[in-house]
Amino acid sequence: MIDRRSLLAGSGIAVALLGAASHAEQSPTSSPNDSVASLPPKVTEILARYVVESKFEDLPVAVRREGRRTLLNWVAVTVGGSRHETLEVAVRALVPFSGPAQASLLGRRERLDVLNAAFLNGVASHVFDYDDTHLKTVIHPGGPVISALMAWAELHPVSGREFLNALVVGVEVACRVGNGVYPDHYDAGWHITGTAGVIGAAAAVARLMRLDVQRTVWALGLAASQPVGFRESFGSMNKSFNPGRAASNGLFAAILAQQGYTSSDAMLEARRGWAQTISTKRDYAAMLDGLGQRYEAALNTYKPFACGIVLHPAIDAAIQLRTAHALEARSIERVDLRVHPLVLELTGKRSPRSGLEGKFSVYHAVAVAIVEGAAGEHQFSDRAVQDPTIAALAERVRPIVTPGIAPEQVELTITLRDGRKFERRIERAIGSVENPMSDAALEQKFRDLAVDILPADRVSELIGLCRDVETLASAAEIATRAAQIIGSPA
Repeated sequence: MIDRRSLLAGSGIAVALLGAASHAEQSPTSSPNDSVASLPPKVTEILARYVVESKFEDLPVAVRREGRRTLLNWVAVTVGGSRHETLEVAVRALVPFSGPAQASLLGRRERLDVLNAAFLNGVASHVFDYDDTHLKTVIHPGGPVISALMAWAELHPVSGREFLNALVVGVEVACRVGNGVYPDHYDAGWHITGTAGVIGAAAAVARLMRLDVQRTVWALGLAASQPVGFRESFGSMNKSFNPGRAASNGLFAAILAQQGYTSSDAMLEARRGWAQTISTKRDYAAMLDGLGQRYEAALNTYKPFACGIVLHPAIDAAIQLRTAHALEARSIERVDLRVHPLVLELTGKRSPRSGLEGKFSVYHAVAVAIVEGAAGEHQFSDRAVQDPTIAALAERVRPIVTPGIAPEQVELTITLRDGRKFERRIERAIGSVENPMSDAALEQKFRDLAVDILPADRVSELIGLCRDVETLASAAEIATRAAQIIGSPA
């Protein structure tokens, strides 16, 4: 187990605060009038020490299980997204400039250098908006963290146990730094998966590299210097660019730090560092409390629906009512739903023109869920958005911002043309921490995403490799098996 006494005593908040005076002497941003009590803890150093000292044996059974599920979901959505137009464009653009063929693109034949492979797998993992979600911060940590890890693991093979530990470390760091700035940082317009995910990616790769504390501090600092992504990108290819870039930037930071490329020792907490610059909220206790004892990685969740997480309660309610009452679009007069303001802020596209835009339209999401009884990737395609029956029903969907409704809740009422009404309230949608997807459902999601890309026996093999990752001599076997496909790469 981690020596928690040494972790907390050597690098915890209390000692960091007591050591703030010496920290102030090292920081060019402090002034002689700063008091010890007003200075933040040594967040960068504390997280770096956690990264260095973490071991597979420290991980509780439940955390290991969630790490495996995070890996399984990442492979599923990355393979599934590997043939999307976004990937075709990106591969076409980057292959001519790629370095040595070092790492795989899941679901494809091409092999690129590790930085470009990390980027492209990160893009593929997010292009369907079907990836894992830390609901407290709406970070999708798997894309940045695992895309970086897998690329490095192909170049420098590591065991499945080492890989899983580094995965958990990266997810933990990404979500904890996110805890410290959410929601203010997100409300300002930053895409937090990119801005926090890059730090998690650097932490994960630094763990695989077995960097010392100083070099890990530099890796975190270099990663924090590369925040990427704005919410304005949502609905375009640019959205999946953000976790892809976070993966390659985090890997880039760790590679530089490994060779002694320096950064500030206080990049996360310094007055002109990451948290102070990108957010009006800076809760360092949320970043550090219970570090090594309580795991944010255990709270990761997986989407049953291929769209923004704020749409899931409405979709869940719509599918439940459709199934219970055998509803058809032509019999529906209108659909009223009472929602949190964030639903319209994030998914208020009234008339989406593409499948990507449909993922950010509550009107389309509810309509397609009622018409087709599902909300997978096929329901957020160009075909579905342009379907006249779905589009007509979407015109009769009426979201109403309602005080007292939380982001994870919805009250949905379907009024039929004959005057009958059916209502459903969702407190926690399927896929949430309180109502999680089962292992069987997650495996079926994998099969559904990979069915047109990998042979059925290969899909079953990959599910087994993810489920038993701790037993693998080389974690890179997952990437190489996912990339060995039949058919052309296009």
